[in-house]
Amino acid sequence: MGLLDGTVALVTGGSGHIGRGVVRRFAAAGASVVVHGFTGDVGGGVLGVRGDLRDEKACRRVVGAAFGWGGRLDAVVNCAGVQPVRELAGMSAAEWRSVVEADLTTAFCCTQAAVEVMGAGGSITHLASIEGTHPARGHAHYSAAKAALIMHARSAALEYGERGIRVNTVSPGLVGRPGIGDEWPEGVARWTAAAPLTRLGTPEDVGDACVFLASSMASWITGHDLVVDGGVGARPTW
Repeated sequence: MGLLDGTVALVTGGSGHIGRGVVRRFAAAGASVVVHGFTGDVGGGVLGVRGDLRDEKACRRVVGAAFGWGGRLDAVVNCAGVQPVRELAGMSAAEWRSVVEADLTTAFCCTQAAVEVMGAGGSITHLASIEGTHPARGHAHYSAAKAALIMHARSAALEYGERGIRVNTVSPGLVGRPGIGDEWPEGVARWTAAAPLTRLGTPEDVGDACVFLASSMASWITGHDLVVDGGVGARPTW
């Protein structure tokens, strides 16, 4: 594709299911990719690093490793996070905090660290969710964290725009994974019936959206939430 030739990108949570798709699409677009979640040189112009991104110092180490590997840092995609299921009535404060820390605080810390080394033209993308605007049962902590993530990106876009750094979010809908049709057949059936494009998303669908936002094609786009849901958000709810 060549959209990101000569650039260096950091993908946090890059060892996860969606994160791997983001890494693959960035590599296909020509970027050298530093993948948080692995360690060492994993081949194909990809370097793996580890660190607890809830800790500010660890974030700086991870970002520093990315910057030091390529001598620059052009893009960060914050994919790190968790998605547990827990009814709100029985949820403990510790369970609430664990999701907020993993899904929101990590992106906050990585954004601060990245801005310290990024130059004008840098791009930061948070992986949010359609649940940031449409809640689902058992996901109160997750939905709240993703809603806050969307607003964090808009706030960061406002404050870092004068440095030439863009900050956006990508909000996927239901992304398929091996075995999901067997584990949750009724949910998959409901989704495919509701989505105008009649299929689940793929990690690469999400990755393509992130590549676009990191590329020069999106040079005048910041503070935006790019929904990647196969059109399910256009479905009437009444």
